[in-house]
Amino acid sequence: MATAAKFVEKDCDAIDINLGCPQSIAKRGRYGSFLQDDWQLLHQIVSEMSKAVSIPITCKVRIFESVEKSVKYALMLQEAGCQLLTVHGRTREQKGPLTGIASWQHIKAIREAISIPMFANGNIQCLQDAQRCLDYTNVDGIMSAEGNLTNPAIFQGVNPVTWEMAFEYLDLVEKYPCPTSFIRGHLFKIFHKIFTFEKNNEERQLLATAQNLEDFKSVCIKIKDKYLLYHQGELKFDNNEGITRIAFDLILPPWLCQPYVRISPEEHTQKMERLSNKQNNNNGEKRASNDIDDEKISRKKMKKLRKIMRRPVKPDLEQHNRRNGEICFNNTCPNPLGGKCVYQLCKKCCKNKCYEEDLDCKGHRILVHTRREMAKKFALQKDKEVC
Repeated sequence: MATAAKFVEKDCDAIDINLGCPQSIAKRGRYGSFLQDDWQLLHQIVSEMSKAVSIPITCKVRIFESVEKSVKYALMLQEAGCQLLTVHGRTREQKGPLTGIASWQHIKAIREAISIPMFANGNIQCLQDAQRCLDYTNVDGIMSAEGNLTNPAIFQGVNPVTWEMAFEYLDLVEKYPCPTSFIRGHLFKIFHKIFTFEKNNEERQLLATAQNLEDFKSVCIKIKDKYLLYHQGELKFDNNEGITRIAFDLILPPWLCQPYVRISPEEHTQKMERLSNKQNNNNGEKRASNDIDDEKISRKKMKKLRKIMRRPVKPDLEQHNRRNGEICFNNTCPNPLGGKCVYQLCKKCCKNKCYEEDLDCKGHRILVHTRREMAKKFALQKDKEVC
């Protein structure tokens, strides 16, 4: 970790260690909130990183059930060299449907115990929540995650029109390209309330299968066309459809950015029980699906089939083949060449060529030359420090 910190020191204003991720992948990789079980290791990591670089080392953590243990945890990180601490007021187990309410009491107790700057995270659904949290906990700043995704203007205290936020986001995507999965995820968050209604299933499906920037813009335009007259007041919107409540009982129509309000853990448990009962027939057996030959299909296979059905229809390969049937330019290789390969080779041959001749291929994302140059530069920098 200290070596990695040294590597990016000149490109960053600070380095934040995420010790709050509660996901299963973090457990398997032993990172995120699952490092909080090994205080000795964490102390060593933070201490070595803070000594290795001149920029601040900051940490984001979750709380323990015990206020006392949470305070001791924060003090340990402060003593190790953490220069700014962000505290998410939920335990590691509070995630997904079991998220529940964040404890500002824990955050307040930690704020009173440590002397370094501190941010609070949790229960921030609007600007008023941020101010209430500041007043109650006396922290130096607020961090928002889910609330910021569903309403990017949360800290301005406004609820902008969803498609305006979406178009602004897509302008940034055009300037700074990113994977389509990232784009799709952000737009689903922005339009989350609109997509809760069955009449918008078509737009939801179009977004789910969008493959390029134009597809995403098309979905935003469709949503704008559907709701613009309601927003302008030229059509009357049915008050019994598409409303939600946020702080202070403010009622918002679905075309405005708004917080995502999770159901309580108790409501989630009841919902799961109802679904379980619905999936069982009168004999207590799970319902089975059948194929056209009346053969039973397992639930796992049925789920896979539904997933395949949702995939976009791909054009005929003979009509649209980016390789145009060309073979790798290596005479001994029968593989088709990569459509974007700089050297008109298949990926395997391209990789061999790059390693042997110290080259890069942006088409295959093989950056042998670049990585070797970076390694030389880092080694030279390390030798100078030793001298």
